[in-house]
Amino acid sequence: GNPLFVTEVVRLLVQEGELTQEKASQRDSWSVRIPEGVREVIGRRLDRLSQRCNETLTIASVVGREFTLDQISPVIEDISADRLLESLDEALAARVIEELPRTVGRYQFTHALIQETLADELSTTRKVRLHARIAEGLEAFYGGDAEVHAAELVHHFVEAQTVLGTEKLVRYSLLAGDRALAAYAYEEALSHFQIGLASKEGRPMDSETAALYFGLGVAQAATLDTHQIQAVVASLTRAFDYYVEVGEVERAVAVAEHPFTMSPGQTTGASQLITRALALVPPDSHEAGRLLCRYVTVLVMEGTDYEAAQEVFSRALDIARREGDEALEMRILAGATDPDLNYLRLQGALVKSLRALELAQHADDPRTEVNARFFGGMAQLIMADLEGTRQQAAAMLAPAERLRDRYLLAGAHYLNQIANSLGGDWQSSRDFSDRGLAASPMDTRLLFGRAMLESEVGEIDQASAYLGRLLEAMRLSDPGPTLVYSRMALVIPLVARITGRMDQLDVAEMSAEVVLSSPAVTPLVSLMSRCGLAMLAVLRGDVASAEEQYAALGSATGIGVPASVMRTVRAVPGSFTPTARLLGLLTQTMGNLDRAQDHFEDSLTLCRRAGFRPELAWTCCDYADALRERNGEGDRAKAVALLDESLAISSELGMRPLIERVLSRREFLIA
Repeated sequence: GNPLFVTEVVRLLVQEGELTQEKASQRDSWSVRIPEGVREVIGRRLDRLSQRCNETLTIASVVGREFTLDQISPVIEDISADRLLESLDEALAARVIEELPRTVGRYQFTHALIQETLADELSTTRKVRLHARIAEGLEAFYGGDAEVHAAELVHHFVEAQTVLGTEKLVRYSLLAGDRALAAYAYEEALSHFQIGLASKEGRPMDSETAALYFGLGVAQAATLDTHQIQAVVASLTRAFDYYVEVGEVERAVAVAEHPFTMSPGQTTGASQLITRALALVPPDSHEAGRLLCRYVTVLVMEGTDYEAAQEVFSRALDIARREGDEALEMRILAGATDPDLNYLRLQGALVKSLRALELAQHADDPRTEVNARFFGGMAQLIMADLEGTRQQAAAMLAPAERLRDRYLLAGAHYLNQIANSLGGDWQSSRDFSDRGLAASPMDTRLLFGRAMLESEVGEIDQASAYLGRLLEAMRLSDPGPTLVYSRMALVIPLVARITGRMDQLDVAEMSAEVVLSSPAVTPLVSLMSRCGLAMLAVLRGDVASAEEQYAALGSATGIGVPASVMRTVRAVPGSFTPTARLLGLLTQTMGNLDRAQDHFEDSLTLCRRAGFRPELAWTCCDYADALRERNGEGDRAKAVALLDESLAISSELGMRPLIERVLSRREFLIA
């Protein structure tokens, strides 16, 4: 049965004297009416306490599960300190409450249901008036320290607003929200700002309301998914408009420069906010440098204008260095890594990341450190520097956990997940994935990586479930040249080639077409979509499409970057399949087996050097297929050796779909 119920029944029997030795010796059989439910047991136990004790406990129940002497003593009327302690001692003896260890004068109800039972017995009017007495009593007791206890006071002022009004409720909501933001407690801050704004509903905008909207936008930026970013911009814009109207330029700038995560191809209105703010300040001022720092990213994410972003980056950096502001310089460098990554300027992203991290040693700026490590680590991964990525991934966990921003925390776990998957450590990868998805259940990076992981180890139904969640995330997003669409275009054919399930290939093709038909697409997003179409061509044996995608990938004309830039891309973003392996599959589909051999040799070299063990196993198998098809002198023997290597790796790593694939080919070749 319910442990609480059994415990409370026994305590009730003890209180009623039914379990004494004398009682037991007076009868041959023992019977007692057992209460029908937990609340009845609790009620009967409370009825045996004195009236004064029950009154004290009732007031304490309105305070909460935990309470202190300081909280209830100003509210209980006509009672001395000694009598109050006597009431609490009575409740302690009855095991209704218990003292909290290492804290003098702090108690808690032994179970939440005891507190609820007491509170539920109060009428709504009585409860509201008690909250009002508690709110005013605590405010007077705390005096000049009331702001420190704002969150506690908000709770009581909310419940008592029909009696006390909303003036103090709004004030303490704003204070509590700001304190929660300073502690990176974003969910708590979100609640406080929403309470404050609800109390101001229908009233003209004033400084308090503007501050609440600014705080709300900051909290939303750390708690909402990327497809909900418009809500963040809407909150910030409300605050910005007010500050502009009343001429508070510094506050308007603070609103406009606040960072939040954006996806390339996503229109949010952030660029308009920043351009309006830039018009308020001198062009070479320190305030302009702060705004330009943010504008670098926004230009690429919303307008895909890399050249303009580079001009803005140079202006911002000049201002920061002229002012001697290393903290701003660090933010500018870290902020520019995202545009560099989106335009596949991988070396530039890495150099900026490393310089920002050097400056971070002299500043307490965990957000900038996390961003610098993430985008630098991603650049290293695309350049097939797995060890460098591992170092960045491990180092970004602590500052990300400190920040508690769901997107940044998910990003830290994603980078660790992928680094472990590429090395074949599935369990560590799964652990990081679970922790990341607990923070952000709809993060498309983590869902992509998890679908791939479960496919590799043969958990096909699990892989399908994660693909389903990724598809749901895509449906929640506006159609466009965004990362969620490019991820869908890439992951479906990759999973299909591993698992053999071909039922969603049309979704992948549609996603790629949405991306590539847009003029506002970054090279990173374009590349992922092109690679998805390339794998679709391989799966379908479509020679014409294979030739088209091979030309686009080889010349980089279909990606939007110079060929010299494309040559630095050694692993496909998202899946981190070696680009050489994909080119080998395309040329094999095209029937050019000699060129396919060259690409597969490049893939083998890269995988061995980088430590991409699962990809090495797949390259060996794919290469063996091409050799078997060519069937030239020595090809059969080399194919058998490659299959043996693939089987050894896949067996060690538990890659069941690949094991089955290799065994079927090996038996055929040996026969």
